Amino acid sequence: MSKQFDVIVIGAGPGGYIAAIRAAQLGMQVACIDAWTNDKGGPAPGGTCTNVGCIPSKALLQSSEYFEHANKHFAEHGISTGKVSMDVPTMIGRKDTVVKQNNDGILYLFKKNKVSFFHGRGSFAKAVEGGYEIQVQGASNETLIGKQVVVATGSNARALPGVDFDEINILSNDGALALETVPKRLGVIGSGVIGLEMGSVWRRLGSQVTVLEGLPTFLGAVDEQIAKEAKKAFDKQGLKVELGVKISEVKSAKKGKETRISVAYANAKGEEQKLEVDKLIVSIGRVPNTIGLNPENVGLQLDERGAVVVDEQCRTNLPGVWAVGDVVRGPMLAHKAEEEGVAVAERIAGQHGHVNFNTIPWVIYTSPEIAWVGRTEQQLKADGVKYKAGSFPFMANGRARALGDTTGMVKFLADTETDEILGVHMVGPLVSELIAEAVVAMEFKASSEDIARICHAHPSLSEATKEAALAVDKRTLNF
Repeated sequence: MSKQFDVIVIGAGPGGYIAAIRAAQLGMQVACIDAWTNDKGGPAPGGTCTNVGCIPSKALLQSSEYFEHANKHFAEHGISTGKVSMDVPTMIGRKDTVVKQNNDGILYLFKKNKVSFFHGRGSFAKAVEGGYEIQVQGASNETLIGKQVVVATGSNARALPGVDFDEINILSNDGALALETVPKRLGVIGSGVIGLEMGSVWRRLGSQVTVLEGLPTFLGAVDEQIAKEAKKAFDKQGLKVELGVKISEVKSAKKGKETRISVAYANAKGEEQKLEVDKLIVSIGRVPNTIGLNPENVGLQLDERGAVVVDEQCRTNLPGVWAVGDVVRGPMLAHKAEEEGVAVAERIAGQHGHVNFNTIPWVIYTSPEIAWVGRTEQQLKADGVKYKAGSFPFMANGRARALGDTTGMVKFLADTETDEILGVHMVGPLVSELIAEAVVAMEFKASSEDIARICHAHPSLSEATKEAALAVDKRTLNF
């Protein structure tokens, strides 16, 4: 006999598990289905973010940053360590432990909130009276009936045409997080978030890293002034980035016991080049994941990208079927998925869930970190918006000096007439944390004067935010 639920969520990534928990909090009978499996065959909820994305990458970034500090910066503090080495398997093991802790935490939250969890692949079987029949294929097959269904199946790495991932030599984010040794030469195709973060990890550990980017500009979605500052920092670190390239061929060949990857490309001048590397990370974006979902069984509409078509409320073309996160339009960000998951659960319950796409923060966890919210200066110019700008460098911030990391700045963009904050852009130490103040300010439609008048603790990095707000009115106090 089929098990009946008010809400069935397919996928337990950030959008799915949060939607399931919030729906349960609102008094509904909820099931969540997820196919991710750990190395022992058990469930591994959390999706790409927890298993091969946000969480493990931050673990490796932290380990590699400690290594670089020990090698290059401890002496400045009077700390003598002798020769420092990195045990890569131990680093990867720690990363795996962090991932498992997050997997287990989600399973605990399901129990706490009385969400029924099913380990397996969820798919649409057919529409039935009062809802939808969902099949679960796993260790034990199940048939569930849900009055409402939330699709939260996430995304997959996009491969280069004709170049499949083997996760040994040609790597997606998955393989890039599981290397057992430091490659002498590492190639990265794509200078987006994944490419820069993974390139940063292995560069710190000793790889000679070359990043090939097809676009003519570096980090085109980032405010141009911030992107230039970040590029200068990466150049200084030895992260080689080539822009405006066109990849023509990728070949793998055995040389003795080792495999070499050769990338043929034309540079920005049109000159033919060849890059030979030991490992190649391909990070050219992600595609919506509907593998095995069987949307055709119920007539669920997908667009030309394979994404589930939704309206601004995350409703699909089918009554009672919703979709959130990477599998729908909008930025592929874990926190965007979470907000949509909450909003959909509340809409199902008759409430008015809300997601403001204009105040979703973006973060790149390199060193220096890059973070922003709202519109860039180039967007405001293109839209003909009259604005005023103010910036403040971390080199003039006391806490940054004490940390020994004065790279970067904070930049405010505000409306010329109303002074409402239109965008805040940062590059520097721990700006992934500082950006939250800007998000709050913009959500409440604050002015730059509001931030300039708020007392910030001294000494703190957040004072750079206050000073940048003061700079909008050309009255910084410490620069």
